[in-house]
Amino acid sequence: MSRANKQLSKQLITLARQSGGSFKTVSDRARIASRLAASMLKLNIQIRDVSNIKTHHIELYIKSRQSENISKRTMQNEMAAIRAILTTAGRTKLADPNHERLSNSALGLSGASRDGSKVAISDERYHAALVQIREKDDGVAAAMQLARYLGLRTEEAVQSAKSLKTWQQALNKGDERLRIVFGTKGGRPRDTTIVNRDQVIHAVSEAIKYANQHGGRLIDKPTLHSAIDRYRNTLKEAGLTGKESPHSLRYAYSREATEYHMDKGLSRKEAEAMVSMDLGHGDGRGHYVARVYNRVSDDES
Repeated sequence: MSRANKQLSKQLITLARQSGGSFKTVSDRARIASRLAASMLKLNIQIRDVSNIKTHHIELYIKSRQSENISKRTMQNEMAAIRAILTTAGRTKLADPNHERLSNSALGLSGASRDGSKVAISDERYHAALVQIREKDDGVAAAMQLARYLGLRTEEAVQSAKSLKTWQQALNKGDERLRIVFGTKGGRPRDTTIVNRDQVIHAVSEAIKYANQHGGRLIDKPTLHSAIDRYRNTLKEAGLTGKESPHSLRYAYSREATEYHMDKGLSRKEAEAMVSMDLGHGDGRGHYVARVYNRVSDDES
């Protein structure tokens, strides 16, 4: 890597981190910044400062990514990250989502659905994967159980060790919800409904037992980033990829929580609005829960 490219890469990554957001958002954006700089080098674009980035540089980058058959949704996310970086750098005209040449439409990126392709993991598949994961890493297995029965995101599951004793106290008091504090999107705490109390009690107890024997952690890695990588890679090795990615655990919780709220007398729309809050999306995204989290897979239809 040339000196100019190293300088550009360092600057882009710094801007990516300064653009704010959750840990995952910042981490993903920094990775895209690094990829953008590497692509500039590969395309023989010799610039050393973000102020030198031109419209055609970004067009070339997008074309190079499209040639790798990257999905439209992924490319939309990459452009959103690039726009955030450019905005932080003061390149607001280039960052304009309605830019004549750099809008999603102009780049051929419009029209992708946000519905995704993931489905709720079946109990049979979940338990089979859990057995495999326990053989490799009991801490990851403990975090996975919490993700499944509390609808946690990956970062929330990895950081859950900090809340385990508080959750145990709440369970002992008979509380109907647990407060999720660490690793939440945008740093916004939420209260998540306890749907299957026995399973949650078991998962929390197992996690506490493991954490007490491993320095208060579920995943023994020096940094949060490396712990998240360990969690994801272990689940991936157990076959949780594609439709059954780690996020499918959250989908399974969503479907159970919807039924739980309906059993309490709520309509489906009300139940899905409640689940949206359980998942940390807010009460206004019940339609998103219905369309994405609770959609029926091809195998079930």
